[in-house]
Amino acid sequence: MKPLEQLLTQYAAYHRDRRNIATHFAGIPLIVFSVVLALALVSFPVGGLTVTLAAVAAIAASAWYVRLDAAFGTAMAATLFAMCALASEVSARLADGQSAALAAALFTGGWALQFWGHRFEGMKPAFADDAKQLLVGPLFVWAEVFFFLGARPALRRYIEDRVGPTVARRVPAPATGTR
Repeated sequence: MKPLEQLLTQYAAYHRDRRNIATHFAGIPLIVFSVVLALALVSFPVGGLTVTLAAVAAIAASAWYVRLDAAFGTAMAATLFAMCALASEVSARLADGQSAALAAALFTGGWALQFWGHRFEGMKPAFADDAKQLLVGPLFVWAEVFFFLGARPALRRYIEDRVGPTVARRVPAPATGTR
C-alpha cells in the first residue's frame, strides 16, 4: 500500500486549478452518495439483522482509510456512515426503482461535474492512470478541508513541494516542437 502522502500527491498532481477542485467538492460527494444509495438497495440477513451492501462497503472502505491515516480515516468513516444513514432513509421512503433512478441521476451529475472541472484543469482525471485514485478522490476532498482549516500543514507542504500550490487558473504547458 502506498502511504497517504504519495496517494494524495499523485491525486493532487491532476488537481491544482481551484475551479476543478471546487467541482470536486460537489461531484465527489454526489458520486460517493450515489454508490452508497445503490448499494443500500441490496440487503441480506446476518443473524437477526438485515445488513446492506452499503454498510459492508462503508466498513471496508473506512478500514482502508483509517489504515492510511487515523484523522482522515475517521473523517471518511463519519462521512460514509452518514451517507449510509441518509441512503437508508431515502430507500425507505422511495420504491427501489425510484431509489435506483435517483442514484443513477446523482452518479451521472457527479461525473458531469468532475469532467467539467477537468476541462478547467486541462488534464485527464487521475483514475485514468491509476484506478485506486477513485478511492483517493474522497480523501482528497477531506484533505482540502483540513488544509483550508489550517490543519496538517506539513502534509500540505509535502504535496505542494512536489506538485506546486493550487492556483486560480492553471496555465497549460507550452506546446513543444516546431511547425
